[in-house]
Amino acid sequence: MTCVRPALPSRMHLSKTGHRQLYNGWEIKVQENTMKQSEKVKGKEAVAARKKKMGQYAIGIAVVLVVAAAIAFYFFNPFFAKAGDTVAIDYTGALDNGTVVDSNLNSTPMVFTIGKEGTIPYGLADAVIGMRENETKTVQLPPEKAFGVWQQSLVQTVAISSLPPNTTLVAGQGYDIVRKSDNAVAHVKIINVTPTTVTWDGNSDLAGQNLSLTITLVQIVRN
Repeated sequence: MTCVRPALPSRMHLSKTGHRQLYNGWEIKVQENTMKQSEKVKGKEAVAARKKKMGQYAIGIAVVLVVAAAIAFYFFNPFFAKAGDTVAIDYTGALDNGTVVDSNLNSTPMVFTIGKEGTIPYGLADAVIGMRENETKTVQLPPEKAFGVWQQSLVQTVAISSLPPNTTLVAGQGYDIVRKSDNAVAHVKIINVTPTTVTWDGNSDLAGQNLSLTITLVQIVRN
């Protein structure tokens, strides 16, 4: 009697099928994990980008607020002098050695409107901007902003015959000379006089000197 063993599924088939299923299962799992990690990274990047953008917006808003506050402070602060204000000041100008060469302390305060001051000496109008009433400050001015830099070209020798008749010139004295071409007046100091020529110096006696300017803002009048 012959025993017939029931046919078994191919081992190769089982192995192959099982491996495929296991592989596919693992593969799907890895893909799912990979996708989750990728989505997680993208999510973090998006959050970081939003935070960065919000930070930039916050900085921009802060800058705008600071600028607006500064503008409001400048235009509406009643305690500081600004362009357009009429101010009254006292001032004293002294050389490096302490010699006082100009001052209005013994007279009335100088009154002018900042920005419309005309011919105010020493750049006083600029120096007053930002000062408070009753504040005193000292400004150091170089020669070019004080009495001018000494210039050799302003020392001139001219023929006496070119001057008005009967003009008496004395060395060491100052004279006002009127230029014929435009009637401009220049103050000069006579240096030397000969029978035919005269030499004068058109530089200020204080040319080349620094000036220490002490300013007190007496009053601000809003216009």
